[in-house]
Amino acid sequence: MAKIALITGATSGIGAACAATFAAQGYDLILIARRENLLISQAEELTSKYNVQVKKIQADVRDKENINYVLDILPAEWKKVDVLVNNAGLSQGLDPIDKGDTDDWDRMIDTNVKGLLYVTKVVSSWMVERKQGHIINIGSIAGKEVYPNGNVYCATKHAVDALNKGMRVDLLPHGIKVTAINPGMVETEFSLVRFKGDENRAKKVYDGLEPLMAQDIADAIWYAASRPAHVNINDMLIMPTAQATGTIVKRD
Repeated sequence: MAKIALITGATSGIGAACAATFAAQGYDLILIARRENLLISQAEELTSKYNVQVKKIQADVRDKENINYVLDILPAEWKKVDVLVNNAGLSQGLDPIDKGDTDDWDRMIDTNVKGLLYVTKVVSSWMVERKQGHIINIGSIAGKEVYPNGNVYCATKHAVDALNKGMRVDLLPHGIKVTAINPGMVETEFSLVRFKGDENRAKKVYDGLEPLMAQDIADAIWYAASRPAHVNINDMLIMPTAQATGTIVKRD
């Protein structure tokens, strides 16, 4: 069987770009996402274009019991995951702490931190058994600095940054690589989700500048994944040329 990459949040943005990138390199794929219709069409396209095998898993990473179940019932040969890309994540709202929506907070914490942990616990145990594997966690510039009204989202990405370091230490004896990929502004569904479908507000985030695209991040992820066995990319911070920090950008 070919090498296997498991990607969460696989049907859009960075996740979809990663799926196509790894498929182009001959990897079979386990794709986890919430939107079954997109999973079906994505799998058909990747299978046809790249002649790879694709396992579709319609699931929400926040649902611990279901994640444990859907991963546990995979055939043994599909549990030989070489690369795990923990991409599922989101931001909700952009409000000061005193006006924040606690439902938004729960969704961000449950997805960005707990969901990442639920998937990682299962897949890392498979990697430990095989004494090999590579975990790639998608963080953010928001995990390196805090910006106004970012409060809880920034806190979740700081948590991911800490988890990267903790995983790297804990999994070192087993020969498992851990990489952090931290993008700045990437034009995906991110802002549309943050602003709950407000297309005009989402579009203004990128007005007057050229943001990163999902494929830019997928290329960086593939670079990290394709290094020789003795090389690990610990941490990568990727920004558009027009962005210096989380909040300082050059707009034309």
